[in-house]
Amino acid sequence: MGTVTADLHAELVLARCVREVAEFVDAEGWGRPPQMFALVPTADLVAAEPALLDQLEDGSELTPVAQEAFPDDISGGSMALDEFLATTSWPPAVRGCLLVQEIVVLPPTAESTLDDALTPLLADHDAADAAARAAAVAHPERREARLFAAVLREGQSLCLLQLRPEDEDDFGAELDLRTYPNLAPNLVEALLNTFE
Repeated sequence: MGTVTADLHAELVLARCVREVAEFVDAEGWGRPPQMFALVPTADLVAAEPALLDQLEDGSELTPVAQEAFPDDISGGSMALDEFLATTSWPPAVRGCLLVQEIVVLPPTAESTLDDALTPLLADHDAADAAARAAAVAHPERREARLFAAVLREGQSLCLLQLRPEDEDDFGAELDLRTYPNLAPNLVEALLNTFE
């Protein structure tokens, strides 16, 4: 299989896993803590647990397996999450992982608001991080969203964003997953590092 074909195949496998996890977490509603999923070969899962065959999606090469809940001090995008990922590793049977977390997104016009909050604190990384989060949460044009970041052990990745519906009538509607250039590169790197 050529590199382009292999990369396209990996992206399709990751997209299917993200869709499955997005449907799962969407059914649980908003206001949830971050959650990690191991991506394991479906064939290995069925071989180990044949009774699961009826519950697994037909034809999926990888199956997301929910991991234990994060400690209570870990929230989406927090320094504690960064530290937790830095100490996470996977056994060889796990082909990839997927992290879903709720975040706040801002329009490009909000950059000056964040700059004003951060400039006096740039010497203190933790203080600057806390100020940026506070400014984002307080911004009048903020939107809540879910960030899905998935990686494979071989290095392929996919990040998708789901904006929280603004209208209550849109809850439960078809999932609208979007991607943007260079979405969450630091998170992708942190997830890939869990396989080193």
